[in-house]
Amino acid sequence: MAKHKGRGWHGRLLAAGLGVTAVAAATSVWTAQADTTGTRQPKAPVSVPDVRPVAVDIAHASDRGARGVNITIDDGPDPTWTPQVLQLLKDSGVKATFCMVGTQAQAHPDLVKAVVADGHRLCNHTVSHDTTMDKKSEAYQSQQILDAERMITKASGGVRPQYYRAPGGAFTPYSRQLAASRGMRPLGWNVDTKDFEHPGVDAMVATVKNEITNGPTVLFHDAGGERSETVAALREILPWLKQQGYSFGFPVR
Repeated sequence: MAKHKGRGWHGRLLAAGLGVTAVAAATSVWTAQADTTGTRQPKAPVSVPDVRPVAVDIAHASDRGARGVNITIDDGPDPTWTPQVLQLLKDSGVKATFCMVGTQAQAHPDLVKAVVADGHRLCNHTVSHDTTMDKKSEAYQSQQILDAERMITKASGGVRPQYYRAPGGAFTPYSRQLAASRGMRPLGWNVDTKDFEHPGVDAMVATVKNEITNGPTVLFHDAGGERSETVAALREILPWLKQQGYSFGFPVR
C-alpha cells in the first residue's frame, strides 16, 4: 500500500484542525477552572456510546467475497464534487465507502447526511488529513482520530464511521488499536487510481482494469482539488466492472 505524498490543501486542513484542537483545549481548561462558588467542582461523567471493538488489522477484502469490489471515496465531502459522485453512484446502483475529513464533514453536514441517506458507509479520515500521522505522538494521533469521529458522527446526525483510513496510509500500531477499539476497522486499499495527480481519465480507467486482480478496494477522491476526471473515470469504470462479473460491496469489518 503506497503512501500518498502530502498535497497543498492538506496544509490548510491541518491548520484548521489544529485550530479546532486549540479551541477544544482552551474550553476544557476554562471548564475545569470555572466555578461561581470559588470551589473547584468535580467534572460530570462523560457519556460514551456503546461501541463494539473490531479487528485491528488493515482491511482490504470485500464483504461480497472474491468477486466483490469496494469503491472508496476520500477527503470529502465537497460541495462541488460529492453531489456529482453521489448522483453517479445512485444512477449506477452502487454503494461506496466515504472516508471523510473531520473539518470537511463539520463544514458540510448536509452532504454527510446525503451520503448516509443513500446507503453508503462512513469512514474516519482524521481531522485534518496529516500524512505524517505515523511520525506524531500518540496524543496527537488520538486527537486526530477521536475528534474526527465526533465531527463526522455529529454531522451525520448520529451515524458513526465504521472504518478508519490513515491519511496516505500512515497507520501506526497505536492508531489501528485505537480505531478498532472505537468500532472503526482500519481500512487500506488495493488499487490506487492516483486521481489526485490528475493522470487523465484513460490512465485512471486503465489502472483499475489492470490492477483490480490485486484486490477489491479501489481508491478515489471527491475533494482536495478538481475532480472532474474522477467523475468521468467512475462513469466508465463502474459499468465495466459489472460487465466483468463483479459486484459492489463494503470492506469487511
